[in-house]
Amino acid sequence: MMRKVILFWLCVLLPVAALGQTKINGAGATFPYPMYSKWFSEYHKLHSDIEINYQSIGSGGGIRQVSEGTVEFGASDMPMNDEQLKAAKSKILNIPTVLGAVVPVYSVPGVSADLKFTPDVLAGIFLGRITKWNDKAIAAANPGVSFPDKDIVVIHRSDGSGTTFIWTDYLSKVNADWKSQVGSGTAVKWPLGLGGKGNEQVAAYVRQMPGAIGYVELIYALQTKIAFGSVQNAAGNFVKGSLDSVTAAAASAPKMPADFRVSITNAPGKDAYPIASFTWLLIPAQSKDPAKGKILSDFLTWMVTDGQKMTSSLAYAPLPDNVAAKVKEAIKEVR
Repeated sequence: MMRKVILFWLCVLLPVAALGQTKINGAGATFPYPMYSKWFSEYHKLHSDIEINYQSIGSGGGIRQVSEGTVEFGASDMPMNDEQLKAAKSKILNIPTVLGAVVPVYSVPGVSADLKFTPDVLAGIFLGRITKWNDKAIAAANPGVSFPDKDIVVIHRSDGSGTTFIWTDYLSKVNADWKSQVGSGTAVKWPLGLGGKGNEQVAAYVRQMPGAIGYVELIYALQTKIAFGSVQNAAGNFVKGSLDSVTAAAASAPKMPADFRVSITNAPGKDAYPIASFTWLLIPAQSKDPAKGKILSDFLTWMVTDGQKMTSSLAYAPLPDNVAAKVKEAIKEVR
């Protein structure tokens, strides 16, 4: 009798357990990982039968995996270009989610002041032309700061990275030599420096190496308490990465195109932080599994409404209202 009871409950509970095993797999950018991690956790609290797994492997990996169809969605800090979209196995939508900043982080022995960086100084350092912290170009932008005669150690990303794209996209706009010799992309041929995997490792290297400079997403600088500098913007003002300055960049940037593929680095506003960007989820318009497509559509709708209210606590800027409205329309295409 007891055996029959156990078999009965197994028959009842196993299907329920199966229903609780719906998993959505995604991979890509490290830039928005803190935000996505929170969103996926909060969404799971609302839908305990759904688990969204996200691997923070870099934008290049996210583009590759969603293009090959090995994940349900990808993520990138650089929208997919025409060639990538054409090569993908299915139609991919570039859905903007939040805005963030990439900031120059540094560790200079004996210097506690917030440093200022001009576009030419940043390009000069990463091109290997400015090699000492007491270089006159750095000193000129930071009057009153006593710099050591210390070698600059350049740290950059070693993996395909949307954070790298934002950084190099900016440098390509503000420095002709950088544009012609290095260019922009998720991965470039660096003139010099040490490579770190992910924002996390770049931040760790800068903390560990006296004289180091690198670039990370703003939240990684705040969470790890690394010094980060202000950058001279297109209006000539030195602006530090923040919620307000990223919002100002979005407000003064070019009009959002219908496919959401836009760059807002070096935005013209007087209060705009110049190394700011949208970040995107890469969503197949037609999921291989209709049930998962429906889940993704529902998540995106939640993300663009309730999820936007959570952005400021992690130093990301929410989507402007006009962009959020366009995203809501685009989500209707997800199946």
